[in-house]
Amino acid sequence: METVLDALAIQQLLPHRYPFLLVDRIIELVPRERIVGIKQVSINESFFQGHFPGAPVMPGVLVVEALAQVGAVLALREIEDRDQKLVLFTGIKEARFRRPVVPGDTLVLEVTALRIGSRVQRMRGEAKVDGQLAADAEIMSIVAPREAEK
Repeated sequence: METVLDALAIQQLLPHRYPFLLVDRIIELVPRERIVGIKQVSINESFFQGHFPGAPVMPGVLVVEALAQVGAVLALREIEDRDQKLVLFTGIKEARFRRPVVPGDTLVLEVTALRIGSRVQRMRGEAKVDGQLAADAEIMSIVAPREAEK
């Protein structure tokens, strides 16, 4: 898998940082259409301390968040003043969780644009492990101005 955007390039697009940056690299990118990201799931992830001790499972909401972050990379690449913007969730439809994501898994996050506008985004995401669907959802978001830091 060739890397299109590495972790540093992703951090130039997204405001997320550890422990909440949930995409390690982008391996495919068709502007305004489709993007594929990778998240290497490690036992060192902070959420595994409490979810669940002795039986670690990545929370489904974080799998959807990882899909949303990959979608945000797709959307923000098209915006010139992206350092002054945030991509915010406005909705999640038809989210389904089909298999657990556990330490050691390579989470492949494929997001297809249904609508990419200057303000409103709608995307369909699928998260897979070893080719098996782990989760899928339709994600809606808006591009909003980032308030000045205080």
